[in-house]
Amino acid sequence: MKPTTRGTLAALVAGAAAAVGAAATPAAAAGTAPLPVPLGGAESALGMELPSVRGELPLPAPGSPEGPRFTEGRLLPERAVPRLPVEGGLPGLDVRAPLAHVLGDGFDHVGVRTAPSGLRAVSPGLSVDGPLTGPGAGRAGLPELTLPELGVLTPALQTVPGADLTTGSGL
Repeated sequence: MKPTTRGTLAALVAGAAAAVGAAATPAAAAGTAPLPVPLGGAESALGMELPSVRGELPLPAPGSPEGPRFTEGRLLPERAVPRLPVEGGLPGLDVRAPLAHVLGDGFDHVGVRTAPSGLRAVSPGLSVDGPLTGPGAGRAGLPELTLPELGVLTPALQTVPGADLTTGSGL
């Protein structure tokens, strides 16, 4: 094999490898996993145009919990059971359906697209304080009696969903 042929072949293989590597991004790096809905077999079996449906499922990622926080005057930490944050998202959907003309042979389309939107959730937590205070200087280092405390830290959910409705000519 001639050196020019080898060089051309090496450049072709390197270009193809770079194109395949750029196109094949892992789903974890993207944050969503594609979800195609194949309807081609149903279209050919029924002999009619069916809607095209695609979806995107976000991949949830757990965060690090907020640890207990010690404060002055309390015997137990402020958050006995910490809240666990989870980052994820709402799924996206892309639906395009053919819309036949009443008069004529042409087709239009109607489509709905919801983009995957970020979702942040925080699980509930628990805050407890015992019936004793910490050692104080006023009573020779002995703790004082107080009322026990029990608190539930509420869960939280944050997201901003959105959708687009489109119509147009052609499929």
